[in-house]
Amino acid sequence: MINLNITNPIRKIAPILFLWVLFTLNGYAQKSASNTFTLQEAIDFALENNTSLKNSKEALDASEARSKEILGMGLPQLNASGSVIDNYIIPTSFIPAIIFDPNAQPGELVGVKFGTQYTGNAAINLQQIIFNGSYLVGLKASKTFIDLSRKDLIKTQTDVVEAIKKAYYSVLVNKERTALVDKNFQRLDTLLKQTKALYENGFAEKIDLNRVQVQFNNIANLKNNASIGLEVSYDLLKFQMGLPISEGIELTDQLETMKFQALDDEFGKDFQYSNRIEYNQLQVNKAMVEFDIKNTKAQYLPNLNLFGSYGASYGTSAFNTMFQFGEKWRTLGTLGVSANMPIFDGMQKSRIIQQKKSKLNQVGNSIELVKNQIDLQQDQASKTFKSYMNTFRTQNENMKLSEEVYKVTVIKYQQGVGSNLEVINADADYKEAQTNYYAALYDALIASVELEKAYGKLLPTK
Repeated sequence: MINLNITNPIRKIAPILFLWVLFTLNGYAQKSASNTFTLQEAIDFALENNTSLKNSKEALDASEARSKEILGMGLPQLNASGSVIDNYIIPTSFIPAIIFDPNAQPGELVGVKFGTQYTGNAAINLQQIIFNGSYLVGLKASKTFIDLSRKDLIKTQTDVVEAIKKAYYSVLVNKERTALVDKNFQRLDTLLKQTKALYENGFAEKIDLNRVQVQFNNIANLKNNASIGLEVSYDLLKFQMGLPISEGIELTDQLETMKFQALDDEFGKDFQYSNRIEYNQLQVNKAMVEFDIKNTKAQYLPNLNLFGSYGASYGTSAFNTMFQFGEKWRTLGTLGVSANMPIFDGMQKSRIIQQKKSKLNQVGNSIELVKNQIDLQQDQASKTFKSYMNTFRTQNENMKLSEEVYKVTVIKYQQGVGSNLEVINADADYKEAQTNYYAALYDALIASVELEKAYGKLLPTK
């Protein structure tokens, strides 16, 4: 008899399997913990990982580097230069021959070669701005340019927070809707089984069974659609957060913990237009245009620059002595001040200033337009929120009433005092009330976000 002992190998690998399962579960738990988010945690994650925000931060870094670049233009500019030249054909110069020969004929010339075959020079050159109006204006404007980049970053942050809130609310509503669809599926599944039993025992007609079957088929299809819709809303939230779509995610906040933006007498009482980033962006744009005008006017002023150089040169007919540094190299140096004074440019700068003043007026008009738009947005957001909140309360009450009607109708049907058609109608009304309720809930949540945006309250700090 052959005895196959299979218990010993299992015993040998059992500890390994146990450790593998332990580490796998531990890794899964850590991954789940790292991908669990409250609404605020989702916002904080997005503010660090959203791709658009990363680009805005890079733009801010670039503007700060550009400001330092402009500052560097006003610092001393030092550079070194050097050259080695091989005059393999020394040029010939023609001079009067009488210089060498008193008996030479008047006008007679003689060719003479001056210079050496090899020449070299080395120097250090200095350039320093003493006064340049455009530079001084540009130095001040660079700080405003950084401020504009900061405002752009805040605008992107505001947009991201808005998107995260809407996506987070969408997931929460879809989760509740999916759970309710699952509950309805189980309810209709039970009703279908009961109707089949009644039909098989002769207490229900075929048409009654068909009606329930149609309702069951519809809820089964709705269950599948709700599941897909929930997945899509999760993917959208992960995309807005900057989380890979393949990653798992779990939301810990519940709809019951979500607070609608209150519309009391204190809300928006301390509002100022500067609370809206769009208004601040235009204010910075206005300052940039003003600096641009100042820069053009500064070009009427003279420019003063200090320059200087120090170096040495040498010439020889033998290349091997070219780099014998010492007293053979003769030093040279220059120091001076240059000035450039514009006198007449054909009225070009004057026309440019006129164009930029028109642009400044356009920015001023845009500021007034944005203020009016903000007033309109606040008025519409407040009224829309109030309307959606009233609808939400009504639909909440309707859902509770329709649920009560459905339960009573089912009891009457089970007791033989109600019809199957009444149950089907009550079920349809109940599901419609549920659909209306969650639609109203989502609309109210989105309206609360729009209200916060209108009053500049999406970001905790400015």
